[in-house]
Amino acid sequence: MPACAISPSDRRKQVSLVGNDLLRHYGKNPYYTVEQVKNANRRQGIKADFGCWSHATFNTHEDFDSYHESIGESCDYLSMKGDMLSSVSTGGDSSWFDLDLSWLQFPDIDLSAFDFFDI
Repeated sequence: MPACAISPSDRRKQVSLVGNDLLRHYGKNPYYTVEQVKNANRRQGIKADFGCWSHATFNTHEDFDSYHESIGESCDYLSMKGDMLSSVSTGGDSSWFDLDLSWLQFPDIDLSAFDFFDI
């Protein structure tokens, strides 16, 4: 886990705050620019030390890596994105159902390899 580790409940809160801010200011997009995410972090009071979690969630892999390289940091996009998304999809309670996740889009998945499913 990165030095800027945050708890699953804080991840869940950050995904909701920043995701809803991005939706409100930039509309529904599969990804947002680094600048858009930085602006959303700022508006939502996300400290710079923890902003990388928002970038892992809402930037493309390429944008995330380029941004972190430009600031001299090395963070694991896939691990961090997985941690962020799992914070809104798992847990012992159903409180994550209360989050507005209408902005969250998952990439299209080609299911043709699974032709044994009757789709």
